[in-house]
Amino acid sequence: METKKGSFRQSLIHALEGVRDTFQSERNMKIHALSIVIVVILGVFLQISRSEWIACISLFGLVIGAEMLNTALEITVDIIISRRDPRAKRVKDTAAGAVLMVSLAAAVVGLIIFVPKLLALIA
Repeated sequence: METKKGSFRQSLIHALEGVRDTFQSERNMKIHALSIVIVVILGVFLQISRSEWIACISLFGLVIGAEMLNTALEITVDIIISRRDPRAKRVKDTAAGAVLMVSLAAAVVGLIIFVPKLLALIA
């Protein structure tokens, strides 16, 4: 069994390069980032609880992670299959669907957390 050589620091650098590259190249990642900024501003303004912050931060990670996995799968399919193939489309659509499902769940949790607080401000 071959062992990989390299430091934790180098692995972290590569991972951060992947994050940076995805943020720079993927439009949806920019939309997710903007959504995170809005949620953080609202969270601070509305003084959400510790458990609500934990839910939001966990969902930030899940959405960003899902988007990055989707991007990695799309790139991989494009490298492996250069022609139109219904299986490639299925892989890409399924990965995009996974991001959609995580994003919808995050949006519902956001509504559960923020709508009552916003309604209380109006009333």
